[in-house]
Amino acid sequence: MRKWLIMLPLLLLGTLVQAQTKPLKNRLREKRDDRRVLLFYGTPSGGLTEQQRKLQSAQAELDDRDMDVITLDAATVSAADRQFLEQTYKLNPNVGFMGWLIGKDGGVKETYRHPVDPAQLFGLVDKMPMRKIEMRRKQ
Repeated sequence: MRKWLIMLPLLLLGTLVQAQTKPLKNRLREKRDDRRVLLFYGTPSGGLTEQQRKLQSAQAELDDRDMDVITLDAATVSAADRQFLEQTYKLNPNVGFMGWLIGKDGGVKETYRHPVDPAQLFGLVDKMPMRKIEMRRKQ
């Protein structure tokens, strides 16, 4: 019994680390059909910090549109995730910032080379056919 009390926290820690290091491809696959994704890649000085600041006060609007934000720092992203971004989303790894709006269908709806204002993002999302249906259902 005592052995399990020692082992349980270690097992839970391993599960937490595994969840944090889940490949980007898998994280995006899990969100497909349920969530839209704002995916940002770059360096803090290249635009990531500015993008996070712009979205900081927009959590309610993100939630209303079923949107999740994934931010990847170029200095710490795994080689596998970087390769996935290059192959799937045409990432240029030498840029300071890139972003993608990914629809619930998994398709790229917009690509960004600079931090984007929430109003611009939400305006684009609100014009999407699936979003229009969602808004009608909520009324």
